[in-house]
Amino acid sequence: MGENKRLKQVEKVKEHTEEYEEARLQPLIEERYEIINGVRYDLKPSPTFNHQVLVTQLLNRIYSTCYPSSTVVVAPMDVHLDEENTVQPDVIYISNENHDIIQNQRIEGPPDLLVEILSPSTSKKDKILKKELYERFGIKEYWIVDPVHHIIDQLVLEKQHYVLHASYGLGDKLSSPQFSCISIDMNKLYEPLLKK
Repeated sequence: MGENKRLKQVEKVKEHTEEYEEARLQPLIEERYEIINGVRYDLKPSPTFNHQVLVTQLLNRIYSTCYPSSTVVVAPMDVHLDEENTVQPDVIYISNENHDIIQNQRIEGPPDLLVEILSPSTSKKDKILKKELYERFGIKEYWIVDPVHHIIDQLVLEKQHYVLHASYGLGDKLSSPQFSCISIDMNKLYEPLLKK
């Protein structure tokens, strides 16, 4: 009788074999892409390990000094600027004063600060197309993070145009002229990457 019960359990598991195989073959994350000026740009399914370490480090460092005066989230999260422009920045900072742009499925409107971490496949888009786009939509700050050279370029919106406020490297402390809660020790930010 115990043997029959075990066989029935085994049969139940076998009944689901095809479902597990289908799930293994299908990606867990839906198709990812951005739309800039009406043009679709497909995103790679998975960023590099170093990229994700920097995203996590930035999230933790901003959150630890800015909560509860803001919300900080990371990709994949759609930022819908208009019908022709939906992007997925690496890090998104939204002040409490701008909190109404946060919706359940996406962010609808310009956040206060966006961060993009460069990669060989996105550098041109991040430095040119997104810079122009974020400037046009009045995003107050835009940081471009170089994971190879350990530099962050901090662009600040002045009179509707981005101005390079500062470039930060190892040994520097990044602070924001617009968001006083932000203070990032660049050595600590890049420390996990320098251990390798």
